[in-house]
Amino acid sequence: MTKTSILNIEKILKSLPHRYPLLLVDKVIEFEENKKIVAIKNVTFNEPHFLGHFPDHPIMPGVLIIEALAQAGALMVTCAQDFKAEDKLVYFMSIDGAKFRKPVVPGDVLELHVEAIQNRGNVWKLSAQAKVDGVKVSEAQLSAMIVDKEKK
Repeated sequence: MTKTSILNIEKILKSLPHRYPLLLVDKVIEFEENKKIVAIKNVTFNEPHFLGHFPDHPIMPGVLIIEALAQAGALMVTCAQDFKAEDKLVYFMSIDGAKFRKPVVPGDVLELHVEAIQNRGNVWKLSAQAKVDGVKVSEAQLSAMIVDKEKK
């Protein structure tokens, strides 16, 4: 069953500064402004990290799963109607309680579930889980800060 995209790649590219090879969100399938988001990362063997992690047994690095969750969280904030993404950046601040429960491999569809726990001014605390086929493969609590982009 194909899940419908709520935010497509064009909107994601307008909302996040990341690009290949570090853009780790392909589409958003659920979105509740400033509350929760579910995004998709399609894991493919063509990604550069699989050349060395590991050559005979490709596994997505846990740090990239956490980064994908952080990007989904940033999208939850930057896609709010009153947010001016072109003037702001969302900086990843901390990871707490990260757990990796099952390897993520090429061919997996990684579901990135992120919910807001707390928002104080420009600082956000988020609860994040990554799932494959409905099974939790990773989890963490993340925090991020919204900052003004420096003008060039």
